[in-house]
Amino acid sequence: MLNSISTHKVFGGKVGFYSHESQINHCSMRFSVFVPKEAEIKPVPVLYWLSGLTCTEENFTIKANAQRFAAQHGIMLVAPDTSPRGENIPGKGPDWDLGQGAGFYVNATQQPWITNYQMYDYVTKELPEVIQKNFKVIPNCQSIFGHSMGGHGALVIGLREPKKYRSVSAFAPISNPSGVAWGEKAFGAYLGNDRKTWENYDACCLIKRLGYDRPLLVDQGTEDQFLKTSLLPENLERSCREANVKLELRYQQGYDHSYYFISTFIEDHIKFHSKFLF
Repeated sequence: MLNSISTHKVFGGKVGFYSHESQINHCSMRFSVFVPKEAEIKPVPVLYWLSGLTCTEENFTIKANAQRFAAQHGIMLVAPDTSPRGENIPGKGPDWDLGQGAGFYVNATQQPWITNYQMYDYVTKELPEVIQKNFKVIPNCQSIFGHSMGGHGALVIGLREPKKYRSVSAFAPISNPSGVAWGEKAFGAYLGNDRKTWENYDACCLIKRLGYDRPLLVDQGTEDQFLKTSLLPENLERSCREANVKLELRYQQGYDHSYYFISTFIEDHIKFHSKFLF
């Protein structure tokens, strides 16, 4: 059952915030949906957004100004929370980069995370089923993008599920999480110490193993404070080159890691996805 928290008219459509009981994560999960006016009379494509560390379903919805451009193209936007939350859910502690707000879009295999932190299956299976059941969408017509940790998630999901998602893009993604502190901490906790299993959630490893038959779009700010330590776009570029995968990696001069950066280039990404969704 879908619980409506609030709805707001915007650009001729509406933004809604919702919660539901997740059968996969065994807790209440929240997400936002922008429904364009076209969905009042016909099914529309869906573009999923995955947010970064410490974010909720609200950050993108409030800050990115994405609804303006989704409305122009008649695209539904869906933004889930970044992790399970609740008093009885592990991860509510001092570590901002592990646990609540930091699900990393993986299926955890280790305690105490395994019961609730099945974010990969939640995003790719349960959430689309909820959207299809409750909103007017075109079946099997969806794409995915995201930022930072969510950019990592979008790349991994798009590469692993090419028949399910028509296109993939990212803002400042954690491109090679197996090789940076954020990824090592999260993967070690959620997936255990066998680094081989980490490769299933590392875009650079997946590109080498699976390839990809469509172009990827990635924007990266040159003044991003995490660029050299955590994001490693050069590794993604090298992996794509070696696998003959077409990557448009755009370094945006002077931009940082914030939603100021995202809101500046969000129109380009929605236009990019619209080419595949229509």
